[in-house]
Amino acid sequence: MSSTLTVAFVALAIAALAWGFERYRTRFVRADLLLAGGVAVGLLAVVFAPAVYDQIGSLLDIRKRYVTVSLLGTVALLACVFYLVSIVRANRDRINDLTRSLSLEQANAIKADGGGETIGVVIPAYNEEATIQKVVNSLPETIRGYSVMPIVVSDGSADATASRARSDGVTVVEHHLNQGQGGALQTGFAIAMREEVSIVVTMDGDGQHPSDRLERMVSPIIDDEADYVMGSRHKGTDYSGNSAVRRAGIYVFTRLINLLTKSEVTDCTNGFRAIRGSELPKLTLTEERFSAPELIIEARKNGLRLQEVPITIAERQAGETKKPQLSYAIGLMRTILTTWIR
Repeated sequence: MSSTLTVAFVALAIAALAWGFERYRTRFVRADLLLAGGVAVGLLAVVFAPAVYDQIGSLLDIRKRYVTVSLLGTVALLACVFYLVSIVRANRDRINDLTRSLSLEQANAIKADGGGETIGVVIPAYNEEATIQKVVNSLPETIRGYSVMPIVVSDGSADATASRARSDGVTVVEHHLNQGQGGALQTGFAIAMREEVSIVVTMDGDGQHPSDRLERMVSPIIDDEADYVMGSRHKGTDYSGNSAVRRAGIYVFTRLINLLTKSEVTDCTNGFRAIRGSELPKLTLTEERFSAPELIIEARKNGLRLQEVPITIAERQAGETKKPQLSYAIGLMRTILTTWIR
């Protein structure tokens, strides 16, 4: 090996050790120090103990030393990438938890008329200033003797969603950072559980879920026929204008959920649902963007009685969908598999 390469490898090893030492004395995370040490040892071995790579190569049936070094370097690089991704994810989770905690503190300052015979309607909304007021105002005051308590979670909206949602009897909280629909639902569920509501309903803030279907949604729970009721556009009517690709995707993911959970649902992505309030704490909810399949699978795993009712999905009243097709499909697949297996 040339002197230039020797100096380069030694310099990189020293830099790795310096990084690990600085990270450890700053954060005292042992994994940082071990990772840096492993990288440094690997680099120094290339210079001072190259025969080590020959032995590793013979075990892997690799004759060329540079191929062995390249392979191990690639593996080490991938390990570093995965480690950094885990750090980013952990930091993001901490930030999201802090954001939701601040929103819950905000909700604690709001006096709500919850408790007893109450239906909490959780409405996650992101930049829905054009429709949210109409959605909130369309909610009935009571359903079959249960009082209705709207809970609007403005999820990092950059418009007037929160201010337009506010009116007498409406609990409105804001996420200072966008958490995704799943994150907004978690905040809304926490408020609903604090208020000890009897039934929790979720519906979108874009006006696609007509409030005149609310009684149909909650009746199976009130009549003790179900614990989790899902609206189905396939059993009802769909005016949403979804593309053929999106409809096909929903069909495929619905069939997958039915296969994995021995269910018979027909619409796995519908956000119009009702859940018995006492069953809500049993559900482990971690997804921030793809909450619908997680809720269904968690409900099945915890023995909730599921039922579907036909509903009408109206045409979106304003704006455009915020769900890109490819990333949404990948996210749904990941959520289904990870929720099922955990």
